[in-house]
Amino acid sequence: MPGRDITHLRNRAARVLFLLLLFVIWAGPRVAAPVRAQSASRQDSQPQKPASQNETKPAATPVAPPAAPAPPPQEPKDKQDKNLNDQGVFVFRKDVDEVLLHATVQDDKNHIVTNLDRSAFTVFEDGKPQNIISFHNEDIPVAMGIVIDNSGSMREKRNKVNQAALNLVRSSNPKDEVFVVNFNDEYYLDQDFTNDLLKLKEALEKIDARGGTALYDAVVASAEHLKRNARLEKKVLFVVTDGEDNASNGTLEQAVKQLQEENGPSVYAIGILGDEEHPKRAKRALEIIAQRTGGIAFFPKTLDEVDEISRTVAHDIRNQYTIGYKPTKPRGEGGFRAVRVDAKAKGHSKMTVRTKSGYYAGVQPAGAASK
Repeated sequence: MPGRDITHLRNRAARVLFLLLLFVIWAGPRVAAPVRAQSASRQDSQPQKPASQNETKPAATPVAPPAAPAPPPQEPKDKQDKNLNDQGVFVFRKDVDEVLLHATVQDDKNHIVTNLDRSAFTVFEDGKPQNIISFHNEDIPVAMGIVIDNSGSMREKRNKVNQAALNLVRSSNPKDEVFVVNFNDEYYLDQDFTNDLLKLKEALEKIDARGGTALYDAVVASAEHLKRNARLEKKVLFVVTDGEDNASNGTLEQAVKQLQEENGPSVYAIGILGDEEHPKRAKRALEIIAQRTGGIAFFPKTLDEVDEISRTVAHDIRNQYTIGYKPTKPRGEGGFRAVRVDAKAKGHSKMTVRTKSGYYAGVQPAGAASK
């Protein structure tokens, strides 16, 4: 019995050793692999010894430095200088509270003065001097509405008026954006913003000379279309009529108030009033509209003068100063603000500055010239 027990133990021990050997053989490569990887990693982390003078140092492979982040794309210099947007259209980079005035300066002989600098100007709002924060003296593209009387009395005049309107566009900045509104007792947006002369010509030739003269309604609607849809800050209306308003829903006073909303257009008007029944009232209305908005009213004696006047208007628009200031009175207080600009400079005699006579602060547009 004891011998059998010992043999049994020996056999059991032999089996245990055999099983243990099998386990080591099976598990050996799996246990050793992480160790080799760890050794390699540790070796790589050891500091490199400097090569001795007698050793041949292998040529180093140049390593490119990390790439620097690409700088943001820069606009062309002309875009930076002239505030052009991605479509090449001039836009003002103005402060949200800035009021912009477009001013024409004339000397005592009624010649336009174009060589003044910022220091020559003083801006007054409600009689108080304001701090000028921006100044431009360059030919700036404008958004322009051509608003032409299409009433029955204009039938024989439209061809020459249309030609004058097209010559106005030809004489203006090539980047101007122009739309056409024809009106009688209603108003029609016959061509939206474009600088394509052919499209403008086609719109002007949509002559249906009949009905009355809703001048005030047409001018107000055109001004609202400018405020809602123009991409350019500087805005102008070129208006041609041959008579007194007799069909508008609104009054002259209401029209002037809306034209004087903040950032409203300058109005250049031509009154062909030779046969007008009430020329004084018609003339006075056009003078008020133009004077309050910083434009000019013209009253040619003959139809042949209209073309030359249109070129004069283009010259006036292209030779204005743009002056920006931040009012000392907060815009949020609203109300009408009277504006005056003075100009004085050595080498110039008395100068007159023409700009809008005032504006209603903080008024938002609400309408469009389409019907």
